[in-house]
Amino acid sequence: MVVKVYGSSFASAKRVLLCLVEKGIEFETVPVDILKGEHKDPEYLKLQPFGVVPVIQDGDYTLYESRAIIRYYAEKYKSQGTDLLGNTIEERGAVEQWLEVEAQNFHPPIYNLVLHALFSDKMGFPADAKVIEESEKNLGKVLDIYEERLSKSKYLAGDFFSLADLSHIPFTNYLCAMGKMHLIEERKNVSAWWDDISCRPSWKKVLEL
Repeated sequence: MVVKVYGSSFASAKRVLLCLVEKGIEFETVPVDILKGEHKDPEYLKLQPFGVVPVIQDGDYTLYESRAIIRYYAEKYKSQGTDLLGNTIEERGAVEQWLEVEAQNFHPPIYNLVLHALFSDKMGFPADAKVIEESEKNLGKVLDIYEERLSKSKYLAGDFFSLADLSHIPFTNYLCAMGKMHLIEERKNVSAWWDDISCRPSWKKVLEL
C-alpha cells in the first residue's frame, strides 16, 4: 500500500517525506494549497480537524502531526532503510530528547523568522521587523547550545544520524533563502553538522519532488 502524504510542498510535510525516503517507503504526494484555503476544505478537515499539514493515509490508517508521523514510520520500519532511532534505549532517549528540543526550542523562533521574512506577503499580513529581530536573536541562542553539543558528537543524539537531525532540515533550509546562513556558518560545529545532513541523498531527492 502506497502512503499518501498531504501538503507535501510545505516544510513540515518535507520532514515526513525525508523520513519515508530514508526508510525506503513508497509514497505519493497530494497537494494542499494553504494560500487558497484548501486546508479548511470540509473533506480535508475530516482528515485533519485542525486544518494544518501534513496528514498521511496508510491504507485505512490516518495520522497527522509531522513529528508523530516520523516517529511512527521510524518505529514501524525500524529494520528497514536507515535506523533513525538508535540501537539502545539510551540512544533512543537521546533521540527523543533532541526531537523535543527541536520542537520546543528551535522551531518557534525559526518558524516566526520564516513566516515574517519569507511568507508574510503571500499570506496577506505585513512583516514585523521586531519579530524578525527577536526571532533571529532567540534562534542564535539555541544554536549556541547546539554548537556546544556538536563539539562532543557528530550528530545531535550521538554519532549516528537520527530523527533528531532529520527534523531540523526543512526549516533550516529556509535560512539560505532569507540570507540568514550566517547563523549556521559562524558556528563551526553547527556548520559542519548542517553541511553533513543537508547533503544527504534523501534531502536532495525531496527537493526534486
